[in-house]
Amino acid sequence: MFPAAKPAIGPAIDDGFYYDFDMDSPFTPEDLTAIEKKMSEIIKKNNPFVRKNIPKKDAIDLFKKMGEDYKVELISEIADEEMSIYEEGGFVDLCRGPHVFSTGAIKAFKLLSIAGAYWRGNEKNKMLQRIYGTAYDSKEKLKEHLDFLEEVKKRDHRKLGKELDLFSVSEDIGPGLILWHPNGAIIRKTIEDFWRDEHYKADYKLLYSPHIAKLNLWQKSGHLDFYRENMYSPMEIEGVDYELKPMNCPFHISVYKSSLRSYREFPVRYAELGTVYRYERSGVLHGLLRVRGFTQDDAHIFCREDQMEDEILNILDFTLFILKTFGFDSYDVYLSTRPEKYVGTQENWEKATNALRQALEKKGLSYQVDPGEGVFYGPKIDIKIKDSLNRYWQCSTIQVDFNNPERFDINFRGSDGKDHRPIMIHRALMGSLERFFGVLIEHYAGIFPLWLAPVQIGIITIAERHSDYALGIARSLKAEGLRVETNLENEKIGHKIREATIRKVPYLVIIGDKEIAEGKLTVRKRSGENIGPFTVEEFTGVIKSEIKNKK
Repeated sequence: MFPAAKPAIGPAIDDGFYYDFDMDSPFTPEDLTAIEKKMSEIIKKNNPFVRKNIPKKDAIDLFKKMGEDYKVELISEIADEEMSIYEEGGFVDLCRGPHVFSTGAIKAFKLLSIAGAYWRGNEKNKMLQRIYGTAYDSKEKLKEHLDFLEEVKKRDHRKLGKELDLFSVSEDIGPGLILWHPNGAIIRKTIEDFWRDEHYKADYKLLYSPHIAKLNLWQKSGHLDFYRENMYSPMEIEGVDYELKPMNCPFHISVYKSSLRSYREFPVRYAELGTVYRYERSGVLHGLLRVRGFTQDDAHIFCREDQMEDEILNILDFTLFILKTFGFDSYDVYLSTRPEKYVGTQENWEKATNALRQALEKKGLSYQVDPGEGVFYGPKIDIKIKDSLNRYWQCSTIQVDFNNPERFDINFRGSDGKDHRPIMIHRALMGSLERFFGVLIEHYAGIFPLWLAPVQIGIITIAERHSDYALGIARSLKAEGLRVETNLENEKIGHKIREATIRKVPYLVIIGDKEIAEGKLTVRKRSGENIGPFTVEEFTGVIKSEIKNKK
């Protein structure tokens, strides 16, 4: 159908597959329809998939003759001396396999979308055309998946973010940089206030740190050696190179080093809502979920080695409490071990890994080992939360670090009067506020619980003569710290209710002649249920109780 198309790479992914093609012009939705029709014809023919193992040199010659440069490049980099290829109806492709025996085994499929993708994910390479699809062994399972995808579209945080006026991204400012609108900003403030209050209770000290630092700091921390591709180009200030911060940790270390430390004051717990900047390629930017500037709910704990396990246990408790408060009760836990590129001694890596493992086992948390997925300075625990659509999101992390205390030569005076090296633990409970907020939007489909809702109570009037009374009610509720908006427009009451419902306002107070005469409030929940009537004081009590319980 497209003789000039060069196949590149096409793996299976979690919920389907994709294939990249080198094409002079992009595929269109009409092309997908035509390709699906041809696929159905091939399925009806029940053509066999025939596997052949051939020497690497023969494979290179075969794909060179076919003009498939991408396959030749892939084969050249594979260490195996023998390659497996599959043939079907005259079509030949490089693949590790295994395959179903014949095309007739494919019962239900759908081509889903088209996207651009750089060859091997590198923006310096050619842009290819990617076709996404999925396949199931029954039409019923395919329909179930397609219905799920429709629900995902409805909950897309970018779509809801615009509809609910939560945030935006401006090309004038730059991709991956988020503008928080008033509705989104008030939710963020609520999250931050809760976060700060709970950290004070947990005996953390809050910090603020700059957005830039001398380049030498990042050299000392190891970020230039291990993280350079995710950092921005340095800027020169008075002849000295400075760098936008990709992490907060060196700043917290500097605060620690600002005075002499004794074993008696340990553990020292520093926390910061610190904004960092990382160079993410434009092709992977995605709303709030993948950005270039974001705020981490970051913390660093300095402790003695004998305190390490207890601190990890405390962090696990704190993490699960925070996640549960935001409505996440299901999660998977991973223990990530030493990667190929790392710093520090194997002995210290083993100590840190064992401390993390023992803490998980003491908490009775089931976990999976993720080999080689630790960060360059230490092993970690990652917690992936499950949302209301049963999708997993990486948010929380706990990382033990023997490296930075060595690099920055930080110490404390022990009970023996000698200097000792502290253990440093990095941790984030929500991860990035931007990403966490994006997950929250999709988890709740924009229907935030009352304590997070940007507008908690909408007050609407039946007629213009009710406006003064409505404004008085609004003042009373605002004085109690509640987020209230009034709609006094000369519109039909049904229109006002629909408008508030679209904006997902949790409670509507309707004011008319009856309410004014009786001194009571008629209240409608966003579900459509009517409750009350209440006096202003009774209604305030109901709302404040729900907010206090984080409902």
